[in-house]
Amino acid sequence: MSLAKKVGVSGVAQPSKFCEDELCPFHGHLKVRGMFVEGTLVKLKGAKFGTVQRTYTYYNKKYKRYERRKSRIHVRVPQCLDLKEGETVLIGETRPLAKSVSFVVLGKR
Repeated sequence: MSLAKKVGVSGVAQPSKFCEDELCPFHGHLKVRGMFVEGTLVKLKGAKFGTVQRTYTYYNKKYKRYERRKSRIHVRVPQCLDLKEGETVLIGETRPLAKSVSFVVLGKR
């Protein structure tokens, strides 16, 4: 049983559970690099994958106003994190894990 390694992001707590998942950033060999995004976990598909929705503001030049937009990002959920739908999570970019999955959940916010 190995200890959880640090991911390199401040404010991310180490998981209390241990998992033997190779694609876990804490207990496996998955490296986190690139963007870090905060959003709401909207869907959990099985035990491994989910969907995170983030909202942001966009400036519309024509009407000279800001508008709210949202986008959904497919993520990998490590087994050592206990997450439920509706929670705010921090996700980090990784190498492509599937056709549309390039992010992994790092923890709750």
